[in-house]
Amino acid sequence: MKLIGLMQNKIAKALLSTAAIFVANLPLAAFSQTSPSQWPDRPVKLILPFAAGGAADVVTRITMTRVGELTGKQFVVENRTGGSGNIGTEAAARSAPDGYTFLVGSPGTMAINPNFFSKLPYDAFKDFVATVHVAKFPQVVAVSNELPVKTLGDLLTLARSEPGKLNFGSSGNGSTGHLITESFLAQAGVKMTHVPFRGWRPAVQALAGGHVNMVIDGLPSFTSVLQGGRVRLLGVTSAERWPELPDLPTVSEAAVRGFDLGSWVVLFAPSGVPGEILQKFASEVTRALSEREVVTRLRQVGALPMGGTPAEAANFHRNEFSKWGEVIRQSGAKPD
Repeated sequence: MKLIGLMQNKIAKALLSTAAIFVANLPLAAFSQTSPSQWPDRPVKLILPFAAGGAADVVTRITMTRVGELTGKQFVVENRTGGSGNIGTEAAARSAPDGYTFLVGSPGTMAINPNFFSKLPYDAFKDFVATVHVAKFPQVVAVSNELPVKTLGDLLTLARSEPGKLNFGSSGNGSTGHLITESFLAQAGVKMTHVPFRGWRPAVQALAGGHVNMVIDGLPSFTSVLQGGRVRLLGVTSAERWPELPDLPTVSEAAVRGFDLGSWVVLFAPSGVPGEILQKFASEVTRALSEREVVTRLRQVGALPMGGTPAEAANFHRNEFSKWGEVIRQSGAKPD
């Protein structure tokens, strides 16, 4: 009996040891995975691959602040800049598909870069799933107050009289503003010299200081310099005038017939996130975007709230991907 007891103890210890090894080697996700019905049960991170204060940043923070208030959960925006947005986008693509990391996508990272660069550290379709279309917003054409022009017509007349003498700034080669500008100039038949900066802020500061003649970017990017009277807005790049700026003509009506290019924010999840979580997240974001106060705040910063389902966001993304590919080909813009 004593021998049998010793054998049983040895067997029990061996089983416990084996179980310990098995548990130690289980992926961390096996313990941290949240049931879709319980999501979210901890803070959700949204990686925004550009600097704070730009149009996409402002729109995302307004929206996600309200989502957090409605759900009682934390939605944290993390600015991870560099590499024309590729660094933050790659980080989102490599994150765990558990519903606790999303990407704040924009034309630059999810439609332009894949068409512009020959090699990227991520695939806009294989590595991501479009989840919800947050907003779209036109860009505005801004010029330095030192430039002797009052209208888009004046600007183009001056540019044609001295080809290549005027310049324009952008937040970087291949950025949304850069390519919208190249498309505008190509269709207008004028030439300007491109001066790329590392982000929207130095580009706008250079414009305010008179170091560049023109910058096209989202309205929030110009808030501080507009208040100081250092730049002048000449037009909006959408097909229709912006309701908050009714006296500002569109590029289409003032210079290039049919011109219609703008920016947007779509939230993407890394591939593999459960569909139930994607649907739930899209529903909460859409609920926030339907509230009058959120609509008012977004329109004040030049954004039109959207919302909708993951399927609608995916369809929008596919169309924008194709459109920006054509813009790049027509503009002739090349990577550095």
